Amino acid sequence: MPQQAWSKKRERQYQDIKQGAKERGSSTKRAEEIAARTVNKNRAQAGEARRSSRVSTKDVSPQHRGGKRSHEGPQGRTRDQLYAEARRKKIEGRSKMNKQELERAVGRN
Repeated sequence: MPQQAWSKKRERQYQDIKQGAKERGSSTKRAEEIAARTVNKNRAQAGEARRSSRVSTKDVSPQHRGGKRSHEGPQGRTRDQLYAEARRKKIEGRSKMNKQELERAVGRN
């Protein structure tokens, strides 16, 4: 899935991440998705992407984070992820809620 916008470095990074994910037991499709998302986020953080989300540029790099927010554990999802789900579920008053309130509101629906 390497793209024309990617540099040779990013293509190598994509292949390495994809191979690593496959070695850990991911399917080819899932490995490609993980690799593409990681490379695109790194490009956004490095200022190489034309468009990028606020979360992509301000968040921790995927290599450092390493699954810390895999919807498990004490931290769970980020506030932005919870907010996006609340928006999809059309929960009233979501913009004034903090992370804990969003977790409760999303969990109820």
